[in-house]
Amino acid sequence: MASNYSFDIVSDFDHQELVNALDQTVREIKSRYDLKDTQTTVELGGEEINISTDSEFTLDAVHSILQQKAAKRNLSLKIFDYGKIESASGNRIRQEVKLKKGISQEIAKQISKLIRDEFKKVQPSIQGDTVRVSSKDKDDLQVVIQRLKQEELPVALQFTNYR
Repeated sequence: MASNYSFDIVSDFDHQELVNALDQTVREIKSRYDLKDTQTTVELGGEEINISTDSEFTLDAVHSILQQKAAKRNLSLKIFDYGKIESASGNRIRQEVKLKKGISQEIAKQISKLIRDEFKKVQPSIQGDTVRVSSKDKDDLQVVIQRLKQEELPVALQFTNYR
């Protein structure tokens, strides 16, 4: 029986875990002595997080709290794309943190080129913001997954639909 095995490479995150991490961040900001009186807000929009605070020092503290809470909930820090810091009214600053989801075309091409160059018996194919990898041998797919985990890419990768 000559069946093909495959899996998908995606870049996604657990939305509920992100909500939980943000809730914990807000709770810690309200309870920390150095951040209590800064009127800092952290709000989740559709595809971004909006942070509003009184200084860059406070913003750095909020970043580190958010990163700690996200890491504890197994969220990759690569999903955060920090925008530029803008001035807001009343000597305040704000920053938009975009949430990266999906694999861009150029990164998908980079991944499939790496797979084609290093693994001759494996076929990658780009399908929107997903890369499907197929092979006749399950072991080849396992080796590809291990290799991609070693690669330093600007997005967080997950491997789904392994069959």
